[in-house]
Amino acid sequence: MPSPITKETLKHLAELARIELTPREEEKLLYDLQKIFDHFEELKTLGTADVEPLVSVTGAKNVFRDDDERKSTNRGAGTNAFPEKENGFLKIPPVFEK
Repeated sequence: MPSPITKETLKHLAELARIELTPREEEKLLYDLQKIFDHFEELKTLGTADVEPLVSVTGAKNVFRDDDERKSTNRGAGTNAFPEKENGFLKIPPVFEK
């Protein structure tokens, strides 16, 4: 089965992630991704109709607490050294270009 990720898709994803890949790294990544997708295809063939869902192996469970306001002991810690502030907020350079 051909990989659902082509070289063009990989290049686009690398550009979005702002990483540079050498041609050798591209080939290795495409090969590794194909192996991963092949493994998932193999897992799809397993019969799981009569398998009970596994809830927990360790016995761990979710612990819920009331969603209430708590007084922070470190509120503002580290912000004194921050270079710019505006209207009580920390000002950072733009993340996305227009």
